[in-house]
Amino acid sequence: MQPIRTFNVSPSLPAQLAPLQKLAYNLYWDWNIEIKDLFRRLDRDLWETTRHNPVAMIAQVSQTRLQEAANDDGFLAHMERATAALTDYQQSRDWYKKHHGNASPEAKPCFAYFCAEFGLVDCLPIYSGGLGVLAGDHLKSASDLGIPLVGIGLLYQQGYFAQYLGADGWQQERYPLNDFYNMPLALERKPDGTELRIAVEYPNRLVYARVWRVQVGTVPLFLLDTNIEPNSPYDQDITDALYGGDLDTRIHQEIMLGIGGFRVLQALGYAPTVYHMNEGHSGFLILERLRVLMQQEKLSFPEARQVAMSSQIFTTHTPVSAGFDLFPPDKAMYYVGHYANSYGLGREEFLGLGRENTGDLDSPFSMAALAMKNASFVNGVAQLHGAVSREMFQNMWPEVPLSEIPITAITNGVHARSCVAKSNQELFDRYLGDDWAEKPADDHLWQKVQTIPDEELWRNHEHCRSEMVVFARDRIISHLKERGATGAEMQHVQNSLDPGVFTIGFARRFATYKRATLFLRDLDRIKKLLTGNKERRVQFVIAGKAHPKDIPGKELIRDIVQFTRSEGMNSVVFVPDYDIYVSRLMVSGCDIWLNTPRRPREASGTSGMKASMNGLPNVSILDGWWDEADYVRTGWPIGHGEMYDDETYQDNVEANAFYDLLEKEVVPMFYDRDSEGIPRRWVAKMKDSICLNAPRFNTARMLRDYADQGYVPAHQRQAIMVGNSYQNGKDLAHWKARIFENWYEIKIKNVDAATPEQLGVNQSIEVKATINLGQLQPSDVRVEVYQGAIDSHDGKIMNAKTVLMNSTKTTNGETFYTGTISYEASGLQGFSVRVLPNHPHLSNPHELGLIHWA
Repeated sequence: MQPIRTFNVSPSLPAQLAPLQKLAYNLYWDWNIEIKDLFRRLDRDLWETTRHNPVAMIAQVSQTRLQEAANDDGFLAHMERATAALTDYQQSRDWYKKHHGNASPEAKPCFAYFCAEFGLVDCLPIYSGGLGVLAGDHLKSASDLGIPLVGIGLLYQQGYFAQYLGADGWQQERYPLNDFYNMPLALERKPDGTELRIAVEYPNRLVYARVWRVQVGTVPLFLLDTNIEPNSPYDQDITDALYGGDLDTRIHQEIMLGIGGFRVLQALGYAPTVYHMNEGHSGFLILERLRVLMQQEKLSFPEARQVAMSSQIFTTHTPVSAGFDLFPPDKAMYYVGHYANSYGLGREEFLGLGRENTGDLDSPFSMAALAMKNASFVNGVAQLHGAVSREMFQNMWPEVPLSEIPITAITNGVHARSCVAKSNQELFDRYLGDDWAEKPADDHLWQKVQTIPDEELWRNHEHCRSEMVVFARDRIISHLKERGATGAEMQHVQNSLDPGVFTIGFARRFATYKRATLFLRDLDRIKKLLTGNKERRVQFVIAGKAHPKDIPGKELIRDIVQFTRSEGMNSVVFVPDYDIYVSRLMVSGCDIWLNTPRRPREASGTSGMKASMNGLPNVSILDGWWDEADYVRTGWPIGHGEMYDDETYQDNVEANAFYDLLEKEVVPMFYDRDSEGIPRRWVAKMKDSICLNAPRFNTARMLRDYADQGYVPAHQRQAIMVGNSYQNGKDLAHWKARIFENWYEIKIKNVDAATPEQLGVNQSIEVKATINLGQLQPSDVRVEVYQGAIDSHDGKIMNAKTVLMNSTKTTNGETFYTGTISYEASGLQGFSVRVLPNHPHLSNPHELGLIHWA
């Protein structure tokens, strides 16, 4: 029977416990030990069964227990400390104000951060993996640093999926419904108390969404929910599941995220000065921004595009072209083609906004290309990934040297207070001070890691390992009971894992390129490591999910599970239904972290960063973040960064390299104990992992980089573009049009360099060039000498540097330029001359993609 009316009933809290509501609805509790312990203290069992959800726990805890807590002076004192901690936190976040408080004071900074998923806490399961957890950590560190950020995403009724395993080890999926009213989020309402709703145009209809707020410290996250009337059942399911459905479902979600998210910010009164697209899913916000600028500010399309571009940032997390969302041209036109009419553009001109090659009329509409072509700052998520991205997209900047493609890199990080185990945090607080989580790498504080007594660090880690082993057994047995497994199966699990044995952790998304089964490449060799030497045993704890449609990924899981069930094999377990909570136990409870991607397919990877913050060394392929870490002092590299054409050969080589490391270096070091049972050399490596990796690979450093390199410069560009009633933006758009119109009239008539037969190192050479600029002026261009050593393989200039040439005079339409160069190294060297567009308001010299070579 369906209800005729529904109510949201709030728990009846005693007046003395009213602060619990405020604490529960701010996710600061997730990274504050005092507040988290308060909720655990209220009802330890309920804290666990509600997936550490204080809102659900308060709703379910008995009135008797609430009254007991209200009369407990110790609990009330604890609550008072927790409330004071939150208040103090909200008032003391001042890094941004101290470092960038005077950036363009004429405009209030507001940075809108769009992402398709956010992994914040395990009781809010609207994430699938690394992208979402990274986005959640992004918000947390923005809050820690006082960065004026606001998040935009979608609220999924079913989230991603809950994983369980069949009797044969095959991954199955459940889709439990999220009860939003018992989660740490709240509906946004208008002043009259009604729900705030926005409407978005879809073909032949409007789709409505309501808005939920998640408070992440000082940062609000707004999530759109279409599961409401008067939407049709199909439209209600737009926000049903993350990464579910077909291509039509995907474009429906991305329209709601980008266009709907933009309208939410407007409805709430936000005026972002920067829009950050974390992956291309939200790229349609660009189309809506252009429409609004044209209609409300009366700008032309080129003017609106210039103004929008100045303040848009795009971060790509994908190292392969196949990973980007691509929509067939007809589908793109069907869903968003009405924007072409409002811009006054033809079909192909409009589709060109989202094509890497605008001349390829058969190519699909790429969300990554749309974002990249309309952003003033583009970055990858690790230094190697930045290089891979420049190579992947170099056709968008023809003739621009690969190293100068305007895609930079800001290496990912993780939020320290979220991923470091409670006991480790308390240890660090005791020896480093309570502000270690945000200190940069050059702070002397990190030297204090070496003062932590070896015995204390090691005993604490052994406790983490024991806690993880107990949890892993309990989680697996719980899942076995659910599917009606035999007593023998459960006993097998009960006998698995030993809290005193060297434990290797592997947990991540089960995509085939991550090669989760590489450690099983040589079964005889791995079995010998697992069971051969009773004094130096090895065990594995493995977890992760495959996308429901990824059959090869599911096969990897099945192969591992079947191996764990083989006779006498108690040293490998697969922990089902991997989530944030499981991750936190594993990255603190394992002894070493394994990662075996096929280089360079791992854009960044973050689980190894979390492990290193807890003192775990890494053993990994040199890919993603590990390629730029100190992989000698803080772990072991598998291989030396080689690339292979033959994948079978690569798997054999790298599996054997892994076995060699375990047999000859890793396992012997772990079991090399002194008279007190302490592995001193291993503990030294643990300390190096903490002091070298924790400050470099955390989101405090990452957010400082985004603020310094991305947000503040974009905010300042936005202030310039909108100043004087958008006149600067208009002028720049008109200047670009003039440059495009006249660029191909440029002719480099002559280049001359007076060089002796034998040129010495650091000997100066004067270079002269005569250039016909056509209708352009010398102030419109930048002329440079491009110099460097000659590559013996292809004859091109490599490791180049540029020297600006100065114009000396203009006669009869020809401008004369001079510059002085020298070479710091001997050998075969060379130079060329090039012309680039030049304007003080360009975000980078290659913004127009124009370059003219001699």
